[in-house]
Amino acid sequence: MKRILVTGSNGQLGKCLQKIAGNYNSLDFKFLDSKGLDITNVKSVNSAFKSGNYDYCINCAAYTNVEQAEKTPERAFAVNADGVNNIATACKNNNVVLIHISTDYVFDGKKEGAYYVDDIPNPINEYGRSKLAGENYIQKILDKYYIIRTSWLYSEYGNNFYKTIINKAHTERVLYITDEQTGCPTNANNLAKYILNLITSQNTKYGLYHFTDGKAMTWYDFAKKILIEGNLDKKVRVEKAKNYRTFAARPANSVLSA
Repeated sequence: MKRILVTGSNGQLGKCLQKIAGNYNSLDFKFLDSKGLDITNVKSVNSAFKSGNYDYCINCAAYTNVEQAEKTPERAFAVNADGVNNIATACKNNNVVLIHISTDYVFDGKKEGAYYVDDIPNPINEYGRSKLAGENYIQKILDKYYIIRTSWLYSEYGNNFYKTIINKAHTERVLYITDEQTGCPTNANNLAKYILNLITSQNTKYGLYHFTDGKAMTWYDFAKKILIEGNLDKKVRVEKAKNYRTFAARPANSVLSA
């Protein structure tokens, strides 16, 4: 029986892991949200690891507000960098294998094709920089780790693009969506299965991984797909947004490939 600590369990990936945890009889889970375990608190992290006798830690805890990270980067770095440093150190001291979730935003988006795990990161916003700093801490501290970069996560949980489009489709007749960014929408339920299968397969090929649902598209394309699948495309029209602007710079191309 493998003991698994899941941090950030109240986020959409954490909830997806909780939903399928019962299907994995060989795994024993401890789910902790930010109230149960603040990863920025060294004492709290050390206490949680020492008392748990864990084999793996799945770190879902993250600061993901890209726009706010640009305005208050210290908050993003506190969680995504310093907090990850705390987790990695605790994993090292307690012989725990770390599975850490990272992002496509560690890349600048200037590449024409898909990004591979050995491409050199070059984030263009504070969120991406904070996530890359977390990756660097892990690689410096640990030998046994999986850093899984993913992109455009969505699910039935939390706040995400998929739920936003569905909700707006019930109140608006025209949706203006940008086509200036291309990536791979990824269902968090599929990522959750991938992570747990990684554990149960006893894979010891540690290092960097990319995981997405594999199909590249723009946010505009994704919105149209969501409406079609929800049988809402006859009621709501999607148009390409003009003069699309965000406070944080975002990579134009963040397609990930293994």
